[in-house]
Amino acid sequence: MSSSVLLPEPLSVIETDGAFTITTGTRIVTDRPELGDYLASVLRPATGFELAVSTGAAAEGDIVLEINPAIEGVEVGNAAEAYRITVDRRTIVIDAPADAGIFAGIQTLRQLLPAQIDAPAHAAGEVAAVTIVDAPRFAYRGVMLDISRHFFGVDTIMRVVDQIAAFKFNHLHLHLSDDQGWRIEVPGWPELTRAGAATQVGGGEGGFLTTADYEQIVHYAASRFITVVPEIDLPGHTNAALVAYPELAPAGVTPEPYHGIDVGFSTLDTDSERVFGFIDDVVGHLASVTPGPYLHIGGDESHSTQPEDYRRFIARATRIAAAHGKLPIGWHEIGSSDDLAEGTIGQYWGSIAPEAGAAEQARSIVRQGGQLILSPANAVYLDIVPETNFRIGQEWTGSPTPLGGVAAWNPATLISGIDESVILGIEAALWTETVETSADIDTLLFPRLLAVADLAWADAVSDVESRVQDLLPRLAAAGIAYGPA
Repeated sequence: MSSSVLLPEPLSVIETDGAFTITTGTRIVTDRPELGDYLASVLRPATGFELAVSTGAAAEGDIVLEINPAIEGVEVGNAAEAYRITVDRRTIVIDAPADAGIFAGIQTLRQLLPAQIDAPAHAAGEVAAVTIVDAPRFAYRGVMLDISRHFFGVDTIMRVVDQIAAFKFNHLHLHLSDDQGWRIEVPGWPELTRAGAATQVGGGEGGFLTTADYEQIVHYAASRFITVVPEIDLPGHTNAALVAYPELAPAGVTPEPYHGIDVGFSTLDTDSERVFGFIDDVVGHLASVTPGPYLHIGGDESHSTQPEDYRRFIARATRIAAAHGKLPIGWHEIGSSDDLAEGTIGQYWGSIAPEAGAAEQARSIVRQGGQLILSPANAVYLDIVPETNFRIGQEWTGSPTPLGGVAAWNPATLISGIDESVILGIEAALWTETVETSADIDTLLFPRLLAVADLAWADAVSDVESRVQDLLPRLAAAGIAYGPA
């Protein structure tokens, strides 16, 4: 019988007798060679075996990856990422209606193997016999990484991609601009990446992604079935853009580079046509290099923008994104506008005990035909400290968010009057005011991110704390410098 802890928790796990052993003769047989190569790359370092990838007929001792249009027990709506794993003494078969499902099944197979499979340790490759049928609860399962407060480059971002893919997240939201730094190249606007990118929290040299850097990240994420969601925060959180181009600021405002962590003091000139030309250029460029369907326009904490100006601005900004072929996403404050572009998605970042205003803004987005991404700050903002006086992180929510608090809420009942059918998914957020290194990212994301993964994927979350504890050796084997558990 299997003793593996699986997270996210699958829909169905039926254990049987026996086990499959990976040997020197084991092949990966599939007509999806990229998926076969990926699985081989995961297993080879730990097993030391060649694990040849073949398109031929499968034989006893092989691992088989194959497309199967229908998986019994899986609803059609979840079929894109549904999968089945069948393990017996002779073979391992992962079948799924689509490539994304096979990839999800590979992540579960990794957890069926010893933790050392994630380290170059020549672990035993034995998998207990089991049949698993699985599909996600929510279509959107995201992680947001802020690279504006502190800049992180391609290698660090791709490392995060691999980490989150292992737990079936399928969206990476990159926060590319804020008061402290502008982080993406835009043709025709060179000062954004000269003056606007030269700062970060506490000083330092800042940095930015070239278009080629960004495209490399997008391509790498896609190879892990992760969609990149770029965010340019508007009309607030824009001081870095205003430093680069002061003519975008309201009359009489002289912006200076900012190294602090306060919010709400900056705004674009919402009456300026040059501002909307700037937004059109920025959004158009990002849309052209982002194959995914979404583009995030921010919209949070615009305290220096007059309410009527804000509502008018947001309506126009969502239409600019839509005109470039993208579904706009904005933080829930955008719901104060009653003229959003069709299909605009709201991202709720209020409390798990919603304030009336934030809840009504979320409901406004739904009334206008949009869906919601849920990111309640006192549950899944992982920049919040995991325990009192922790060395990094913030506590502006009023108290720490320990592992046990991350999944202690029900998405279906979070906001009254909101049906689960309009919830697109769940996203954890990591703001980086106090985060300076890749190890800092690890420490605040993990192990709490595992509880978010469970909440976003599984139909019913149970015993999540003890299951996360059981996975800590796997995080250690993967070289993840996780925080308190």
